[in-house]
Amino acid sequence: MSSQPEKDLAGAGSAKDTQESLSFAGMLGRLEKIVKSLESGELSLEESLSRFEEGVKLARSLESILARAESTVQQILKHGDETNSRETGEPDAVSDT
Repeated sequence: MSSQPEKDLAGAGSAKDTQESLSFAGMLGRLEKIVKSLESGELSLEESLSRFEEGVKLARSLESILARAESTVQQILKHGDETNSRETGEPDAVSDT
C-alpha cells in the first residue's frame, strides 16, 4: 500500500475535482509534485502527458486566483484612499496650486 494520497495517483481526468477540493497552497503543492514527477523522467509518455495537462490546468487556476487576489487588494487600497480623504477632508491628489 502506497503512502501517497489517492489524489496524487489521479490522472488529468480528475484534475478539475482536485482543483475544486484543494486550497491555493494545496494546489501549489500538487503542481510542485507534478513538476518533480515530470522532471524525474520515470513516467511513461501517457503518464507524462496526463500529468502535464493536469499541471497546466492547475497553473491556470492558480494564476486566476492570484489575479482575483490582486484585484481585491487594489480595490481595498482604492477604497482605503477614498475613506482617508473623506475622514481628513483632504483630496487624494495633489492640487494645482
